[in-house]
Amino acid sequence: MKKQPVLITNAARSPSEQLRSRQIRYVTMMGGRAACLIIGAVLVSVRPPLLPLWLVLCAIGMVFLPWAAVLIANDRPPKSRANPAASPAVNQQRILEPEAAEAIKQRTIDIEP
Repeated sequence: MKKQPVLITNAARSPSEQLRSRQIRYVTMMGGRAACLIIGAVLVSVRPPLLPLWLVLCAIGMVFLPWAAVLIANDRPPKSRANPAASPAVNQQRILEPEAAEAIKQRTIDIEP
């Protein structure tokens, strides 16, 4: 099976780039959670109309955002059949035939006299 070169436009992002983008999404979503908490505290002190509705919305944001942030931060791109390097390598050892082992021994360069 002949391997085709990977075009740079089709190449997957490196694991470090993927991790970095997931970290940024996580921190952004947790920042949204902190904003919900601060907005809720400000709303309690200001007492706007429909205060219970706004507090419920802030509470939903504070509960939903951490759950969604963890799910999104742990999300990785799916492993594809086109990229077999993304799948775990299987350790396969080849057993040399006696003739092949002799041929390799003859080609070995030994530095000791």
